[in-house]
Amino acid sequence: MLDNLQKYHIILASNSPRRKDLLSRLGIQFKTRTLLGIDESYPSELEGEEIVNFIAGVKADAYADTMLPDELIITADTIVLTPDGTVMGKPKTAEEAQMMLRKLGGMTHKVMTGFVVQTSKKRVAVSVVTKVTFAPLSEEEIAYYVESCLPFDKAGAYGIQEWIGMVAVEGIEGSYWNVMGLPVHQLYKVLKEF
Repeated sequence: MLDNLQKYHIILASNSPRRKDLLSRLGIQFKTRTLLGIDESYPSELEGEEIVNFIAGVKADAYADTMLPDELIITADTIVLTPDGTVMGKPKTAEEAQMMLRKLGGMTHKVMTGFVVQTSKKRVAVSVVTKVTFAPLSEEEIAYYVESCLPFDKAGAYGIQEWIGMVAVEGIEGSYWNVMGLPVHQLYKVLKEF
């Protein structure tokens, strides 16, 4: 599979254990590389998918200067967007994580991931949106999840594959893998056509 990629050394530009796991489950041989200090802020006028496309692009630009001719680099960014337009990234504290989960309880939100696949000669950018509906959450459930799962490396303060996903997710419309942080079906399509 993906014989067209054999001429490349594939680099996943991410520290995310979930992205590493998902990419390896596609049967792709890759290495990880991370650069420190990439500014992930974005212009305030950007909304929704524009945000993840912008940040994934900024990450791709940061790696472009160090890219070798035989490398293919994958960058990505994920956010959670509430119906009132609140953008949720990764929480910095337990209090912030609990606040995010409180806001998500009993509502449908969007999980958006933008990714870029690039070589020194080609660049493809894609964004994917998944709608996730949460059941109402009690303070006890929120506190238990934050304390036991420490969701500080997850957009929106939750991992759908963890306890919270089993007890709170009432429905999902779109890619489950996208909610985990990497829409592997769409990424596979891009890699197949690269």
